[in-house]
Amino acid sequence: MKVGYEGVTVELIRGDIASQEGIDAVVNAANAQLAPGGGVAGAIHRKAGPGLYEECKTLAPIKPGEAVITGAHNLPNRFVIHCLGPVYGVDKPEDVLLASCYREALKRAEEKSIESVAFPSISTGAFGYPMEEAARVAFRTVKEEIPRLRSVKLIRFVLWGERAYEIHREALEEVFGDY
Repeated sequence: MKVGYEGVTVELIRGDIASQEGIDAVVNAANAQLAPGGGVAGAIHRKAGPGLYEECKTLAPIKPGEAVITGAHNLPNRFVIHCLGPVYGVDKPEDVLLASCYREALKRAEEKSIESVAFPSISTGAFGYPMEEAARVAFRTVKEEIPRLRSVKLIRFVLWGERAYEIHREALEEVFGDY
């Protein structure tokens, strides 16, 4: 599913964030140390290889809501943008910190003149953020940021599984309406 809004395409696909060929940058739902882990971070680090963590070590730690950018190493992309999402019920205010992840990731993309970015559903795995709420925060933030974008023309959300895809489809329709 995709929508066009002010010259930017926002799309949803089911798939693996670590296998996004043709996309300039993928976003890692990172931990504070930018280390390999489970979920999205594990998948990205496994496919990128050990060079990614070597590069990440110099940038860690990061705080909730922050984003940093590295090369993509063995991934089929040019860059990885690492975001630390909030732990639901711990890092407050969750919605502000989660929105900051998307905003900061798009800023890092603009700084490198990146044209396409693929996001996972940040903070909805081990960090426990309810997916319906997280999806609305993500799409509202992206919609607010689009008028400021100069380079980014494609924002892809890569969802693992049918349920995640459906939740995000509903949120996308709610936030973008008839676009």
